[in-house]
Amino acid sequence: MPPVVPPFLVGLIVAPLAKRLLKPLVSGVVKASVGIAMEVKKAAQEAGENIHDLAAEVAADVVAAQIAAGDIEGHPGDGQHPAENDAKGGTRAPKIRATAGSAAGKAH
Repeated sequence: MPPVVPPFLVGLIVAPLAKRLLKPLVSGVVKASVGIAMEVKKAAQEAGENIHDLAAEVAADVVAAQIAAGDIEGHPGDGQHPAENDAKGGTRAPKIRATAGSAAGKAH
């Protein structure tokens, strides 16, 4: 019959060996996980910026098409709209305001 070794003695011998072997492995897994998480966050941020830029370009195209058609906010540019009449009774061009998401107001 083999001699009986108490489990705590096995633990005392195996624990330092496991620590030496597992610590670098766990450290590498954690570093890889953090790196992947940062890359995913960066990719998601870039995708959001691209969508925001695309939306601003489409909005600018719609405004440009409305200006070309002479129709701003559903009102024809014939001077009948009160906002288009100046103090002398003539007509003036309506004001076009840039939004926060417009390409002109965006600084990179």
